[in-house]
Amino acid sequence: MLALLQTVRDILTRWWSDFTLQTKLMAIATLVVSLVMSGLTFWAVDTIQSDAQVNDTRFGSDLGLLLAANVAPLVGEDKKSDLASFSQRFYSSTASVRYMIYANPDGEIYFGIPFNEVEVQNSLTIKRRIQLPENFSERMDLPMVRQHLTPDGEVTDVFVPLLYEGKYVGVLALGTNPNPATIASSNLTRDVTTAVFVSIWVMVILGAVFNALTITKPIRELLNGVKNIAKGNFQQRVDLPLGGEFLGLMSSFNEMAERLERYEEQNIDELTSEKAKLETLVSTIADGAILLDTDFQIVLANSTAKRIFDWADTIEGENALYALPTSVQSELTRPLYQIARGELKEGAEFTITLPEPIYCTIRILLNTVLDGTKGNLRGIAMTVQDITREAELNEAKSQFISNVSHELRTPLFNIKSFIETLYEYGDALEPEQRQEFLETANRETDRLTRLVNDVLDLTRLESSRTYTLDALDLSPAIEQTLRTYQLNAKDKEIELVQDIEPNLPIVMGSYDLIVQVLANLVGNAMKFTLSGGRIAIRAYLTDEFDPASQAQQVRIEIADTGIGIEPDAQISIFERFFRVENQVHTLEGTGLGLSIVRNIVQEKHRSKVHLVSEVGTGTTFWFDLNVYQEEPLRHDSDDEKDYALMMAEQNDRSNAAEAIVELQAETV
Repeated sequence: MLALLQTVRDILTRWWSDFTLQTKLMAIATLVVSLVMSGLTFWAVDTIQSDAQVNDTRFGSDLGLLLAANVAPLVGEDKKSDLASFSQRFYSSTASVRYMIYANPDGEIYFGIPFNEVEVQNSLTIKRRIQLPENFSERMDLPMVRQHLTPDGEVTDVFVPLLYEGKYVGVLALGTNPNPATIASSNLTRDVTTAVFVSIWVMVILGAVFNALTITKPIRELLNGVKNIAKGNFQQRVDLPLGGEFLGLMSSFNEMAERLERYEEQNIDELTSEKAKLETLVSTIADGAILLDTDFQIVLANSTAKRIFDWADTIEGENALYALPTSVQSELTRPLYQIARGELKEGAEFTITLPEPIYCTIRILLNTVLDGTKGNLRGIAMTVQDITREAELNEAKSQFISNVSHELRTPLFNIKSFIETLYEYGDALEPEQRQEFLETANRETDRLTRLVNDVLDLTRLESSRTYTLDALDLSPAIEQTLRTYQLNAKDKEIELVQDIEPNLPIVMGSYDLIVQVLANLVGNAMKFTLSGGRIAIRAYLTDEFDPASQAQQVRIEIADTGIGIEPDAQISIFERFFRVENQVHTLEGTGLGLSIVRNIVQEKHRSKVHLVSEVGTGTTFWFDLNVYQEEPLRHDSDDEKDYALMMAEQNDRSNAAEAIVELQAETV
């Protein structure tokens, strides 16, 4: 059955496609007119029928009220014989009445015409009832009317309450027939309309068949010729008919095809030459250049674009949405479709990082290619710029600024804290306390000055600058760190403890860098230790030796009783911008402190930072520094400059400049 329906549909489709545009328009116009006229006719018939139904309803209501007024006394006085006689006469004399039914106040039927049911109280009797609304007896002036369809035709049902001496004594159900003249008129109108509609369409079909047999063939042949010309087949010709109105049109078509063929031969060489010039120009551009058509097919791609995307030389003709890397596809698919639909006319710019194996950062510029009228889209131009170096420089700059901000914040905060304390409570402090606060603020100011000097020396920081390691006593560095955080510890009720082994040997290190390491580690411990906790700095001599210099090592430990670090987080704890608090979003920080610690310990002091942590118990960081090994000083005349620098660093760094000046004067 489905195959048959499909075949019929295919036949009708081919048959309809053979019609000319004019024939189709005429058929559609005829269909519209016939549908409109038929609709108006059926609307008129429906209006007539609706009016007839209203009249039937009004007639039935009036008839029911009239009959109820006459039979109510008979029902109220229980004169059923007289009621039956009167009802029979009324039913016989009125052809419009289909039935009459009487029911008591409970709705039980006790009499009806044209049937009469006598109640017999036994188990086989089924009492019939009329279901009426509860307030039916109160609607004497407005009977309940309805219409329904029966096998013998439509019937209007009228339900009238019977009142006798103000008392509800029952209900009268009256059925009336519709007006036969109105029904016959509407049926005739419907039949005539159907016949006219069918006649019109028979004429349309006959005219369409005649048109298809006499006119469609030359038009179809001309249409095929136009399609071939549109595809670029300028050798297309159409057969001329023997005569008729299409002869001139088809002759003009053949002349047009001949001229187009000549134009194509003349212009093909010029187009080839211009294309070669364009390809040569595009291939010399340093940036990648890609030209797409409106279907996103790659028309042209220079060598730079092929190198960036690792394309073959035969990429032309491929769809760009499939040839581009996945990360580029996800970014460009929507903008390309927006440009193709004309929703995006100003172009767009995107910065995308390509993963391995290409791994570079590119900037892609999309621009529309319009025709001479600037109104129609002819293609899309993509410019691809390799900005990997630029992105790396921006990233390095951002990381540098973050490091600088992190390093400058601690001394500034410490200076501000001590100065505020002196400003607010200076009179209440002991002279020794004020002196200690001023000394700490002064030291932090010196440290801040050194940090600012390092910022100004950006080129040396970016290069392989090395810090000078000399003899370092750990006790002052540890004490300075604890003094720096003692106010914070007191506010948080955290105990700061130092456990330095007696007679601890001097180590090799940079005072500023070690203070920075201790400050960062203690600062982190303060951040993650709750009130009542404990932070300890320990320093003791170990039995281990540095494999490179065979120097004995001193171990520095910073232990706290804080919240601890999850095992998964311990793997990445020293990475830049990684913060344990990121997982709970409760504490502030840049995530650079431990990265700086690792850089100072590993890169500057050739050691390694270790940690052990247990969630809920605490964390301990430790690292080792080599014991200072004094080397004999050189007094050779060729090394006088190095000798002066070494003496200056060992005695007093402030005298280094004077020693160098004196040495230069002697050399001159």
